[in-house]
Amino acid sequence: MKIGGAEVWWRPPLKRRALGAALFIAAAGAAGAAQYGGWGTAVNAESLSGSSDMLNTDVNDGCPILNPYDNSLYMASARSGGQGGLDIWIAPWNGHGWGTPVNAGPTINTAADEFCPDPARGNRLFFVRRSGPGATDIFVSKHLPNGGFQTPQRLPAGDGAINSPAEEWSPSWFEANGHEYLYFSSTREGRQRIYYSVDYGPAQLAPGGVNTSEAGIQDARPNVRHDGLEIVFDSNRFGTLGGQDIWTAHRSSVDSPWGPAKNLGPGINSNVNDTRASLSWDGTVLMFGSGRSGGGDIYTAVRNKNGE
Repeated sequence: MKIGGAEVWWRPPLKRRALGAALFIAAAGAAGAAQYGGWGTAVNAESLSGSSDMLNTDVNDGCPILNPYDNSLYMASARSGGQGGLDIWIAPWNGHGWGTPVNAGPTINTAADEFCPDPARGNRLFFVRRSGPGATDIFVSKHLPNGGFQTPQRLPAGDGAINSPAEEWSPSWFEANGHEYLYFSSTREGRQRIYYSVDYGPAQLAPGGVNTSEAGIQDARPNVRHDGLEIVFDSNRFGTLGGQDIWTAHRSSVDSPWGPAKNLGPGINSNVNDTRASLSWDGTVLMFGSGRSGGGDIYTAVRNKNGE
């Protein structure tokens, strides 16, 4: 889309657009939603037969998420060879595992921290960049087949907007009924809570089981399945096995509140921090970061779909 002759990678909010949840048509009813089995036990992604022994390093590797087009693994890492601090890296899928991660380059990465990548339909990449002490913002770039990543653009900022003077983490994009939804977490209320925006309009607190009212609880780093009916996030709410755990919630339509949150249990979670989970496009693969190996490594688990 162009505005004033300039190309933008996100759809600016339309004036007078009604944002009430009741105005949006359901994406799918519960009866039409895909049915999944339970998650298998998580394994270190580097242990897969085709994975590079450089997938995880001795430094912090996390924020894993799969590209919906080619199954390549996008991640954040502080490993050497980057632009500085946390950078976004990309590991190619070879059919059995992920190869050696390659730095996404200086158009995406800077001397500041870049993390929480979200490769989305339309060859877009949403991600987080540290804009200053105690402040991170969500940006978007577009990857052109013959032109690489384009200059990232900051999503709307200001009072009640997606970006605030506080911390915004973990953008998660999906589309339903002609509208674009962006989920993310933010510290604008003094702790991480989960928000969403419709068509890049005002940030709204996500209703239902994904947010708790208890002070001090961090409900953070959401990722929503592509149909908008399942979410994974990490939280230190009551029932955690230790630190931040991966939780999930479901709903029957995109205009319904999220149902009760459920801890994914000891097959996924550990007694240390397990964070920034993400779902593959078809919902059968879970990726997340964990400190169980002594640092920060990437783990994965799988499940069946529709009795497969």
